[in-house]
Amino acid sequence: MPGMDNLPTLSQTVRLYGLGANKKLGQHFLLDMNVTDMIARLALPLEGVHVAEIGPGPGGLTRSLLKAGAEAVTVIEMDEQFLPALKAIADVSDNRLSIIKGDALSVDIATELGPGKPIKIAANLPYNVGTKMLINWLTADPLFWDQAVLMFQKEVAQRIVAAPGESAYSRLAILAQSVCTCRMAFDVPAKSFSPPPKVDSAVVVLEPLPEAERFSNLKLLGELTRAAFGQRRKMLRKSLKPFAKKYGLDLETWLAAKAVNPTDRPETLPISAFQELAKSVSLSK
Repeated sequence: MPGMDNLPTLSQTVRLYGLGANKKLGQHFLLDMNVTDMIARLALPLEGVHVAEIGPGPGGLTRSLLKAGAEAVTVIEMDEQFLPALKAIADVSDNRLSIIKGDALSVDIATELGPGKPIKIAANLPYNVGTKMLINWLTADPLFWDQAVLMFQKEVAQRIVAAPGESAYSRLAILAQSVCTCRMAFDVPAKSFSPPPKVDSAVVVLEPLPEAERFSNLKLLGELTRAAFGQRRKMLRKSLKPFAKKYGLDLETWLAAKAVNPTDRPETLPISAFQELAKSVSLSK
């Protein structure tokens, strides 16, 4: 793409537009195009695909997605300091780049991108809101996206892909894996960013399960797992007591009916067991 090749480098872009990372917004610039190209390749194929990118900043991943062949890219950026740099990319994108100024937590991506094309989400997510954004996308009804390639703090990425019995196994793993297959693609060391954060990051790829295999009542599953993992060091008979009381359940009887030992701790319970517990509550309501 000749026009894209004539753009200043990302480091030059930061200097040219006087861009600065806002700590309150959890900003860290990823200026290594080798890494952004790797992220874009995880989203392949991109022909005929509309990509939503969250928090593009100076536009490194944006460039990589366009270069990788995305039919359309819509970026959502709430920090207006980045808009001139993003417009410079849009000007050489053959009308494939659209810019929305707004908070991605309140933007209806499905409506903004519209029907007709598969939607993929790609983002180097701000550390302070990444988990909340992911849960919003997991609980979207209907699920509007076909794949998500997302960078998180490494600790959060590990919590998404963790299996029962692992120290990172948590509510987030149960919710994500009840809707998607989840895999960690690669780590991104802190030194790849400017300014470097205090922790490393990692890229996770999420692909929705066939609709018949997704757990349907994610809201109730979320409430159940919040209760269980809110006191993860305690036995289920203790941590789930308020939840059972709220729904008028005899705790011991409810757990026994699903072959769950009340002396177990939540990190040992498989995802399917949490799903069965939530399903039984839903049916009894």
